[in-house]
Formats: sequence, C-alpha cells, structure tokens
Amino acid sequence: MIKKVLIANRGEIAVRIIRACRNMGIRSVAIYSVEDQESLHVKLADQRICIGEGPIRNSYLNKESIVTAAINIGADAIHPGFGFLSENPDFARLCQEHGIKFIGPQAEVMERMGDKSRARQTMKAAGVPIVPGTDGRLHDVENAVEAVKQIGYPVMIKASAGGGGKGMRVAHNENEFEQLFNIAQRESINAFGDDAMYLERYIVNPKHVEIQILADELGNITALGERDCSVQRSHQKLIEESPSPAINDVTRQAMNEAAIIAAQTVGYTNAGTIEFILDASGEFYFMEMNTRIQVEHGVTELVTGVDLIIEQIRVANGEPLSFQQKDIQWRGHAIECRINAEIPEKNFMPNPGLVEHIHVPAGNGVRVDSALYAGYRIPADYDSMIAKILVHAPTREAAILKMRSALDEMVIIGVETNLDFQYQLLRHPLFVEGRADTGFIERMMS
Repeated sequence: MIKKVLIANRGEIAVRIIRACRNMGIRSVAIYSVEDQESLHVKLADQRICIGEGPIRNSYLNKESIVTAAINIGADAIHPGFGFLSENPDFARLCQEHGIKFIGPQAEVMERMGDKSRARQTMKAAGVPIVPGTDGRLHDVENAVEAVKQIGYPVMIKASAGGGGKGMRVAHNENEFEQLFNIAQRESINAFGDDAMYLERYIVNPKHVEIQILADELGNITALGERDCSVQRSHQKLIEESPSPAINDVTRQAMNEAAIIAAQTVGYTNAGTIEFILDASGEFYFMEMNTRIQVEHGVTELVTGVDLIIEQIRVANGEPLSFQQKDIQWRGHAIECRINAEIPEKNFMPNPGLVEHIHVPAGNGVRVDSALYAGYRIPADYDSMIAKILVHAPTREAAILKMRSALDEMVIIGVETNLDFQYQLLRHPLFVEGRADTGFIERMMS
C-alpha cells in the first residue's frame, strides 16, 4: 500500500497532489530547488528535500537525484505531475528498478505514445483517424523535403518527442520549408535531446478537443468526456472548457469511443489524454496522446465529480477505478482560465517578480488552483503560469458570466499578469458564440 508519495514537481500541481494525498491519509514529500525553497508546496508537504540549484537539469530534471531522494526519505511512490519528467520513460523505468511506484503509465507505453510519429502509426493501425502525414521519423531535411511533396502545403513540422508547442513550425510553401524544418529540429534537440521530426498536413484554424481517459490495472478503461482547448497562443492553451461547444452528441460519442480504442490498443493504465483536432467540416483526427495528468484536469473534475489525482493514486496502488463508465454523468459546464505572469502586449513576455498582494475569487462553483501567496517571489527559471481559475455553472452562458466575475475579482499586485487579457477573451464574440479556433488569438492581436 502506498503510504508516502514524493512529488517530482513544483508550483500549483504539487500543491494539488499534496491536497489529494492528505484526503487519502497519505504522507507527502516535496522536492525543491534552492530557488524554490520558499514555495508553497514546500511549506505544505509533510516532508521536504532540496535536490539542487541553478538550471532545472540539476533539480527537477535530475532523475537520479529524485529517485535517490525518494529512497532516502522512504517514499513508496513518485507522482510526476505534468511537465518536467512526467512523460520521461527512463524516469519511470528508474523508479521501477528501485521498487518505487511511478504514478502514471508503464515506461513501455509511455515510449510508444510519447514518440509522436510512432503513436501515429499505432493509432492508424487501430483504426483511429489520423491527419495525413509521415509515418516514420525524419532525421534530415533532405528526406523531409521529399516527404512533403506527398503531403502538400501547408504542412506542420513537429518534433517526434515534442510537447508544449516546442519544436513546431508551419511551412506554407517550399521556399520556407527547409529553414523552418531546421529551426524546429534545433528546438527539439535543445528541449528533448532528440532530432527526430515528423510532418502532418496543416489543418487551417482547427478546433482542439481532447478526451480524458482513466484506466486501471484490471483492464477497466473509461472515457470522461471532452475538453475544448481551442483558445491558445503559440500552441499554449489559455482557456479550456467542457463540454465543447464545437461538437454534437454523435461526434462526442465517436470521440469517446476512439479514445477508449486508443487506450486499449496500447494497454494503457492510469490517467491520459487523447488529443484530437477538428476541421471545418467537423471531422476529427488523432493528434497525440499525453501520458500524464493535464494542466486542465480540473475542468473534467468539475463536470464529472471525479477526483482524477485520487484515482491516479488508487490505480498506482493496484486498486480498481472507483466507478464504471455507466456511472459517469456530465453535469453543467466548466471553464478554466490560465493565469500567467506575463505581458500580453509584449508578445506574452514573462514577468516574474514579488507578489505584494493577492486576493482570489470564491463562491459557489468557483475554484482557484495556485501556489501564490503575498510575499512570494515568482522565480524566472520556470513556466509563467501562476494560477488557474475554474468555474462551474448549469449552462455555458452562466459559466461565462461566472468566469468574468471571478476574473474581475481576482487581484494580483506586484507582477503583471494576463488577467485583463483573459477578461477580453471572455467577452469576445467568437468565444461567446463558441466559434473560437486555434488561430483565434493570433487573428485577434494582428
């Protein structure tokens, strides 16, 4: 039985996992870098241990140091959160080798689905619709130039090991393709240590809709419905909601079934997300699978009542899911806004610094996930997301009104944030009417 969980992450997701552990009577261990010693997750955990300073490769990406810390402090399991090592199969395998439960899928499954080109081949074989593109890994621009002749323009260049918008470029013609391929490949090498790329036909202004799945080690797989993540900038999501205003019940059912087939095909366990894109006609295509908990998992929690983090820990403990597919009912509408310490008017430039004062909204159907407090200095070393505001209401219209109210109430003094920008998005006609797509923000700001 899992009695102590080391959290291999920081910030609000670490705080979220600590709270879930408390609710289960499980002790939590926070790891932290020297720069993070005053962070909230460090203060809240039952135990804490410093694992390095300076670049993240010396701390939150140091697999050996994290596993050693878990062994020394007597942790039974490690929860990776999202980002950092959450989709690193070598880390999952290292945990297993030392008798520590990795709260996530098996390393082999992570490898299979984490390699985007390999995942495409797997989904294609399983009958899940995929965007036309290359099936193999591309390592040089010469082969890529030949491949794009079969796909046509515009084409999306993607890092095979990628995620979070890194190693991605769109080439609209042959004159820019070679340069953009080389740029994306260099980004992939720097971010993931991998030069493998693949190509997909670029679907102009698609919708981005993903399905949350949960699977236990006893063969039970459930789909918990969709999240619409179309509002994003530079491939980084800003607003997520459920249910999606872009699909009908027939498409919703088909997407849930495709997600379950995808999970069954690879023998998936724990929490995962199957990401799809929708074209203008409403056809959907597999894009990738995230083999971890998502930033936006709270949206699904609000409409289903399922605590995804607790279910993750139950699955890792060898227990069955606490529900079956027939038990899932979707109630009302949920919206999440990501609050970042950044300046939207300056191309979303990060704006770390001292939080002098903070007030968070509250009330029925309002949730704020954050690690901020007055007097906390946001470090410049990490992602700029500092909070997530979530609301739940009976209808989408009511949820939009509630989110506007929550954004208006939230106060952060000391650093600039995208609060006002999010408020503008919530009032934009395209968003209000449910017609925003992945190119919405770029067009809005041009």
